[in-house]
Amino acid sequence: MTSAMPTRLAAGAAVLLAVLTGAAPAGAAVPAPAAPAPAAVSAAVPAFADGQGLTVLAGATEVHGPGDFTITVTTPQVAGKHRIRILLPAGYDADPGRRWPVAYFLHGGGGGVDDVAAAPALHSDSMITVVPDGGLKGWYADWLMQNTAEGAANWETFHLTQVVPFVDANLRTVADRAHRAVTGLSMGGFGALHYAESRPDLFGHVAALSGGIDFGIWQVRAAVLATELNVTGAWCAVSSSSGSGSGDCTGYGPYVDSDAIFGSPYPVFNADRIWKAVDPAAPKNLARLSATGITLYTGNNDVIDANTAVASRNVKNRLDALGIPSRLVDYGNGAALAPTCNGGHNYGCWAPAFADYVPRLAAAFAAAG
Repeated sequence: MTSAMPTRLAAGAAVLLAVLTGAAPAGAAVPAPAAPAPAAVSAAVPAFADGQGLTVLAGATEVHGPGDFTITVTTPQVAGKHRIRILLPAGYDADPGRRWPVAYFLHGGGGGVDDVAAAPALHSDSMITVVPDGGLKGWYADWLMQNTAEGAANWETFHLTQVVPFVDANLRTVADRAHRAVTGLSMGGFGALHYAESRPDLFGHVAALSGGIDFGIWQVRAAVLATELNVTGAWCAVSSSSGSGSGDCTGYGPYVDSDAIFGSPYPVFNADRIWKAVDPAAPKNLARLSATGITLYTGNNDVIDANTAVASRNVKNRLDALGIPSRLVDYGNGAALAPTCNGGHNYGCWAPAFADYVPRLAAAFAAAG
């Protein structure tokens, strides 16, 4: 990093505001889905019991379709109410003696759990898919500051020490790392790789799509700052990951201090030590993935994925240097991936990327027995 780093970060937060956070550039091929209206609870929806620090809100369950529903929970770890969308395989009810592998999907910034409907491959008959709320700008982290307008914000603790065991306690899962994956896109791409590194005992498989997975890149740090400061601007109007689900971007929630999540981003007197500690691209963190199946996807055809392509290549090169197998799919302008993909930061590319990944993940689960 150069001495110009602070100035570049400040400018980048305003100019690149949505880089890696789930917003799509103009021309995004597939918008985020509209949030389904709540429906009467079906008898097919499993009963969920309070536990692992989570309280299930009675009467708040939403049914979106067969094997597709959302529950709402509260926890002292994260302020407010939080939805968890769950997609069950078609055979879940028909075979009550069978247990299933689980894939966790982490949405992008400014998005929410209903974004999963834009990637139909994630509703697989080979696994359970769980989509926990990650906040508009949670960044899948336990925040340094807990007294901001967001209130309690221990997102990592919520997901890894509460949601995962809660799902295992309430659904018929195969509760081991060989049968558990974490996937995510954009902000959720950071979350997926970070969670896999933080808890290799939980996750045997990880996939990051267009992920903010290298905190050594100033544009990625600028993106985090932009979400903290709720700098929206023109990019917000074309967000493909709007939390409202209506296509009207509501931004990234209330303004919080620029140091709220990871502390100071500036590499002066080790002020950015938290950024470096959680950086998914750091070799010491990548080394924890030696027994993990790793897949990275990215385009390179807009201002956002031009940066995720660099981040993904950096991670791939460092994994190679460590002798850790991984798979990188850089689909460039998208022509080789799917007709809907323009190589940009949008579900027109992410949906077919998941269509490529999910069968591979299912095969890996099957091979694990």
